[in-house]
Amino acid sequence: MHGFSQRLPVDWLQEHLAAEATHYLFPTLVQRLTHRPEVPLQWRCQQLLTVRTGERIWGLLDVLPDTFDKLPETLDTASKKDIVSRIERAVTQREWVERMTANAVHPGDGRS
Repeated sequence: MHGFSQRLPVDWLQEHLAAEATHYLFPTLVQRLTHRPEVPLQWRCQQLLTVRTGERIWGLLDVLPDTFDKLPETLDTASKKDIVSRIERAVTQREWVERMTANAVHPGDGRS
């Protein structure tokens, strides 16, 4: 599976996310920091985000369970399975940034 150490900085999200798009959050595992007992239990969530280019990318977000529980449920089971399938096919935020950087350095040379 994907690396679970990635975090998306808020300023990066503000710059690159499509504000009008629907973004998805899917809880994946319970995150307990046993070496830092002062940090509460969190849910490590996968994100399916739409960037301004219209592409879908994959990222991570740690969420407090109480915060997640306050989000309205909007998807049925079939839709949730579809979102998980799309997450599995999406490039990571890191891969997307690397591709965008390469395209900026070598525009028009056929790289994608």
